[in-house]
Amino acid sequence: MQKKVEAALEKIRPSLQADGGDVELVEVTTEGVVKVKFLGACAGCPMRQMTLQMGVGRALKKEVPEIKDVVAV
Repeated sequence: MQKKVEAALEKIRPSLQADGGDVELVEVTTEGVVKVKFLGACAGCPMRQMTLQMGVGRALKKEVPEIKDVVAV
């Protein structure tokens, strides 16, 4: 599942980078929880929770249905 998540992140990474941010995969747990870390402009952005839920989380769950949750660390 790790490789699938990494591939899905590569698809959404350009849109984050266009705004000066990025996302890094920290961990994929055996329970299906994906932990990511926001970088650059995303790290301090007040909209990062919405980006996490509506952008990153939604895209990852669409590409990898086994994912139960996506959290920022």
